[in-house]
Amino acid sequence: MTTPHSTPCPEPFLTPDPQAAARSRIADFARWVARHQGAEGIEDPTDYQALHRWSVTDLEGFWAAVWEYFDIDATTPHERVLAEETMPGARWFPGATLNYAQHALRNLQADAPAITALDETGSGHEITGRELRARVASVAATLRDLGVGQGDRVVGYLPNTPHAVIAFLATASLGAVWSVCGQDYAPKAAADRFAQLRPTVLVAADGYLFNGTAHDRRDASLELAGALPSLKATVLVDHVGLAWPEDRHARLTIPWGEAVTRTEYLTFAPVPFDHPLWVVFSSGTTGLPKGIVHGHGGVLLEHLKILGLHCDLGVGDRLLWYTTTHWMMWNLVVSTLLTGATTCTYDGSPAPQARPDVLWELAARHKVTVFGTSPQYLLAMAKLGVEPTAHDLSAIRVVGSTGSTLPASAYPWVRDHVGAGIQLASTSGGTDVVSGFAGSAPTTPVWAGELSAPYLGVALAAYDAQGAPVRDRVGELVVTRPMPSMPVSFWNDPDGSRYRDAYFSAYPGVWRHGDWITHTSHGSVIVHGRSDATLNRNGVRLGSADIHEIVENLPEITEALVIGAEEPDGGYWMPLFVVPAPGVTLDDALREKIRDAIRTGASPRHVPDEIVAVPAIPHTRTGKKLEVPVKRLLQGAPAEQVLNPAAVDDPDLIAYFARLGTERSERAAHRT
Repeated sequence: MTTPHSTPCPEPFLTPDPQAAARSRIADFARWVARHQGAEGIEDPTDYQALHRWSVTDLEGFWAAVWEYFDIDATTPHERVLAEETMPGARWFPGATLNYAQHALRNLQADAPAITALDETGSGHEITGRELRARVASVAATLRDLGVGQGDRVVGYLPNTPHAVIAFLATASLGAVWSVCGQDYAPKAAADRFAQLRPTVLVAADGYLFNGTAHDRRDASLELAGALPSLKATVLVDHVGLAWPEDRHARLTIPWGEAVTRTEYLTFAPVPFDHPLWVVFSSGTTGLPKGIVHGHGGVLLEHLKILGLHCDLGVGDRLLWYTTTHWMMWNLVVSTLLTGATTCTYDGSPAPQARPDVLWELAARHKVTVFGTSPQYLLAMAKLGVEPTAHDLSAIRVVGSTGSTLPASAYPWVRDHVGAGIQLASTSGGTDVVSGFAGSAPTTPVWAGELSAPYLGVALAAYDAQGAPVRDRVGELVVTRPMPSMPVSFWNDPDGSRYRDAYFSAYPGVWRHGDWITHTSHGSVIVHGRSDATLNRNGVRLGSADIHEIVENLPEITEALVIGAEEPDGGYWMPLFVVPAPGVTLDDALREKIRDAIRTGASPRHVPDEIVAVPAIPHTRTGKKLEVPVKRLLQGAPAEQVLNPAAVDDPDLIAYFARLGTERSERAAHRT
């Protein structure tokens, strides 16, 4: 596989300030490890590569250090750190009992904000540590009165507001299991997820805000409740101020105002390290979404590592990361509380037409220190001509980006329009581990278009087709040693066969994630796209992300999607679909400009066979391009066999691309 990125040892785009690096929590952790554990090779606390090398060589020593450094409060102690390293089946901290919610609430300052609730109108309010603990205690007591106990399921049909955070923490405090999805999901799509869990209680809101509109979801919420026969009760949240109908409730309903205002004592049920904390769901593009179960202890340690060490969060910091409740970033955003920092919820469009810079405005007003978003958002800001520095963003230390590859062109834009010296942290991970595989840290250099390094404790490698690790060449992203937040199981997978097939069928005992990456000789990671969507032209493998980055950097193009389709006659068709910017027409001159940009920025092999204008690119509801489903539609596969419309951000696009596939098949048949 060729790639335009295989340039050895480029100059870093940003080198950490030595004094700031030495003051960081990850440097303090390195000093602590050298002092308390005598870790070999850690002489300079700002030497990230040495720290990472130790973290994956002495895996038990590293996770024991995370446990002790962050003072994990276990009701019963663990017998050892890692009892079984075989994947799948690794057993972490056997014997330990603890509770995630206890750790999320223990470091909060009583009168300082624990949650800052924001929305697209620019308004906001704060919930202090004392208020949050009281509300969690009240909702937990309400759930307990409804019969919720350890192992029972509570589900949320909620936007990204404090209601979701409070309901989750109350659920976790009882040892019950949480799951949530946003209200842009249709009731059937939500039921496809939640019905698998047989939940005891549903928490649902009256609606959500998006792009200047309050979307009424009362009927949808009640329809969802009716599709979940296991429910004992529904808690009704008044979020956008719509009155709930009083005569359409088939079961017991409780107003949120009653559930959250009781005076109760906060308690936490101690549970085993791998006791289920939540169920997150895959996108469900090809069938029922699969439920991925994560445990209390694994999430606790992984999120403390990422947020406390890599993001450098602690008491006095604030994190604002745009997310929806059905994206795994919501789970990470909630975990900000573990560090004692303030987490910000946000309901609305990231760039509403009335005020597209509202997130920057809010970040300035609330002195946000870690600002998180997606590559699409940063590219859109540049194309819209938004000037973030119109606001005082001096508090921001980190700009995080995830969801897809952050193109190199975005790096100078962030430097010039957000702030020089900011740690631009492009990260890659997944719902599967509700964590990350690679990103950056206050002690790592930043290379434009690259992820600075594998995360601590992540034994990442790029494997070739023979299962051998390679450097400076493209290979499969694999993890060769276990991580605590790898799934405890899949839901309704009693023998573990679906779990094994998903990650361990290609390389036995090694986690294969499904991404093409280059692990460079200078330690960084370059993500080229999903390996199951790899372009294979004349036997040469190409990464789709390499083409998307180049094309989407053109001002005339809003978004792009390239696919490679094998044809019945043995040929190979590689079209590029583009969404022109408003007011732009895809003519021959623009097509040639696109081809030239790809030829120059990548290689002649990357130039597509056709360039086609389309109204939009289809995504999962968490923003990932649907490369493989579009490929299958263009190959003529029936739409109903390709993907579930409920998993697509714009279901009408399924019919659009299916029609393109049918028309192409008819033309091919006519030629024959």
